[in-house]
Amino acid sequence: METLTTNGIKISVETAYQPTKSRQVANQYVHAYRVTIENKSSDTVQLTKRHWFIVDSNGEKREVKGEGVIGKQPVLGPNESHQYISWCPLQTEIGKMYGTFLMLRKPEDKEFFVRIPEFKLIAPYRLN
Repeated sequence: METLTTNGIKISVETAYQPTKSRQVANQYVHAYRVTIENKSSDTVQLTKRHWFIVDSNGEKREVKGEGVIGKQPVLGPNESHQYISWCPLQTEIGKMYGTFLMLRKPEDKEFFVRIPEFKLIAPYRLN
């Protein structure tokens, strides 16, 4: 698990290779990841946008931007958390992801960024 705290918001990411969804002969390697967002600050915050960088080991780099996470813009009070699961296809057996969440501090609606820790996506048989 990779973890990083920025501006009182703790982001943790766990990954899992998905062999039944992957197709090695077609260079499709699918990974699921679980993100936990914990508000360790004394303010109420809302996640409004995401910005991901996805890098394959062949040097291919993609960006994904959007509103919220999996269709939600969660509001977290102090010591509250939100967790979601998503997935990522890679063209290679090894890759990585990292990025930022744009948050809104309530009630003054002040925007700030929270870093998502870089995490590796590796087909387990490559670890031998």
